Amino acid sequence: MADIIYTLEGGTYLNITNKCPCACTFCIRTKKDAVGSAKRLWFDSEPTFDEIKAAVDSYDFSKVKSAVFCGYGEPTCALENLIKTAKYLKSVNPDIKLRLNTNGLSDLINERPTAKEICDCIDVISVSLNDPDSEQYDKITRSKFPKIAYPAMLKFTRECVELGAEVHMTVVDVIGEENIEKSRKICEDIGARFKVRSFSRGR
Repeated sequence: MADIIYTLEGGTYLNITNKCPCACTFCIRTKKDAVGSAKRLWFDSEPTFDEIKAAVDSYDFSKVKSAVFCGYGEPTCALENLIKTAKYLKSVNPDIKLRLNTNGLSDLINERPTAKEICDCIDVISVSLNDPDSEQYDKITRSKFPKIAYPAMLKFTRECVELGAEVHMTVVDVIGEENIEKSRKICEDIGARFKVRSFSRGR
């Protein structure tokens, strides 16, 4: 079994699926089998909720102030387990702040609106904007949803903001200053916080 819970630079992360509809050109999972304290983040088979719960139970979350759903897959590809795990973590530690790192394509992945049920149990939503242009976004993410992924991601992000969640949008620093500033403007228009991630650091 791969690592479900791992730490990275002082943060606690939950790896609950390897599935992802994207094959981003910069994705760190194409470069190594694990990051942080994890020995391996690739599952032989997708973890069940019981296996995720057992990993949570074996880890001391009592003093963990925040945790992030972010592993070697898109967490909303395992939406039911994501929701159940988030609620379980809140029952274990009511004060814990939960963040979801996502490509924002949950509605396309699950074929229905998902922002509300996610925002009901996740405190911070961090969406990968990647690029301010839809066509270039498709080239970077190589998603299974060409042409419709970009507007779906923006719609999901906007709905999370409207629901009152703390929402971040991110780009990787390799897209150039001009596109970073265009991305910043899109983010501000939506009402989210903007963050530029470092390609060299992998986060």
